[in-house]
Amino acid sequence: MTRATWLGTGAIGLWALLALLSRAAASVPPFQLTAMSFAVSASLGLLWLAWRGDLASLRQPPIVWLHGVGGLFGYHALFFAALAYAPAAEANLLNYTWPLLIVLLSAPVLGLHLTARHLLGVAAGLSGCLLLLAHGTAFSADAAFGYACAAGAALTWALYSVLARRLHAVPTQAVVGFCAGSAVLAALAHWVFEPTVIPTPAVLASVLALGLGPVGLAFALWDVGMKRGDPRLLGTLAYATPVASTLILGLAGFAPLSFTTLAAATLVAAGGLLAARAG
Repeated sequence: MTRATWLGTGAIGLWALLALLSRAAASVPPFQLTAMSFAVSASLGLLWLAWRGDLASLRQPPIVWLHGVGGLFGYHALFFAALAYAPAAEANLLNYTWPLLIVLLSAPVLGLHLTARHLLGVAAGLSGCLLLLAHGTAFSADAAFGYACAAGAALTWALYSVLARRLHAVPTQAVVGFCAGSAVLAALAHWVFEPTVIPTPAVLASVLALGLGPVGLAFALWDVGMKRGDPRLLGTLAYATPVASTLILGLAGFAPLSFTTLAAATLVAAGGLLAARAG
C-alpha cells in the first residue's frame, strides 16, 4: 500500500503543472485542448500496449468503460461548463471539494476507518485550499448553474476515484482506452460547441506536455494509488494541487506570490502530515 500511495502522489505532482501548461495553451478552446491532450496520451498509450503485446487489456465490460470514460470525460466536461457559467475562482473553489469527498466516501463506499487525524488533516488541507481560492470571491445567484456544474465535477471525480478500488481487478492499462474514449467525446463536444483554432508550435509543445503528464501518466498513477494505496491519505494530499499550481504559476511569472499563498501551503502541508501520521 505504501508504494502504491507514493505512486498516487506522483499524479498530484503532475496535476500541479496543469494550470501552467493550460495557461501556455490558453489560445486553444477548452474542448479542443481536452481532445488534443487526450489524443496524445491515448496514442502513446496504445503504442506502448502494442509494443508490450497487451492490447487485450482494453477488452473490458461495459460497466468498466462507463466508469472510466464517464469519470475522465464527465469530470472535464462539467468543470469546463462550470468555468463557462460561473466565475473561475468560485468554480475552482467548489471543484476542489473532491479531495474532501474522496476521504469521506472512503468510509461508506470502501469500508475504510477514518480516524481523528484523518479528519483533522482534511480540515487543515481544506482550510488552506479555501484560503487560497476564496480570496476575493463573491458567490452570485446568477451563476447557480455553473456552481452546480462545479459541484457535479467534484462529485464525479470523487466517485471515479473511490469506485476504482471496487474495480481493482481491472488492469491500469485500461486507462489508455479511457483516454481514447474521452478524446473522441471531447472532439465531438468541440465540433458542436467551439470554433477550431490552429495551434502554434509553442502551443503544440504544451499540448504534448499535457498529454504526457497531467492528462496522461497522471491518470495511470492515480489509478494505482486508488486501487492499491490509501485513498484517505491521497485525498488529503490532493489539496496540495491548487497550492502547488499557484506557486508554480508565481515562479513562472503568471501569478503573484503572496502571504496568502504561503499560509495556504503551510496549512496543506500540515494537513498532509497529520493524515500521513494517521497511517
